[in-house]
Amino acid sequence: QGRIVVSGGGLVQPGGSLRLSCEASGFNFFNVVMNWVRQRPGGGLEWISGIDKNGDIANYADSVKGRFTTSRVNSMSTVYLQMNCLKPEDTGVYYCVKDWTRASTRVMGQGTQVTVSS
Repeated sequence: QGRIVVSGGGLVQPGGSLRLSCEASGFNFFNVVMNWVRQRPGGGLEWISGIDKNGDIANYADSVKGRFTTSRVNSMSTVYLQMNCLKPEDTGVYYCVKDWTRASTRVMGQGTQVTVSS
């Protein structure tokens, strides 16, 4: 099925930036759409971004559009989430996911905590 490791979370002040990294292994990374989802305190999993196989097209939830940017480097089997203008409501655990819409082949890493607070 594969393995995903996410890093880069932490504590940041409102208006600050963080970059999350997602390193994948054990599957054909270059051939799959990758997604970022998050779980805010008290909430369920929320899709926030997806990027196509070549990294040409990225889509975003309205809640993060214009502030977050997803990119990938297939030669490194890595996806990035650049988060700018962070708000307290962005606080949560962020996950990188293969096959978000297909439970049978979904791979989701351990997640990383992002806390936006002054």
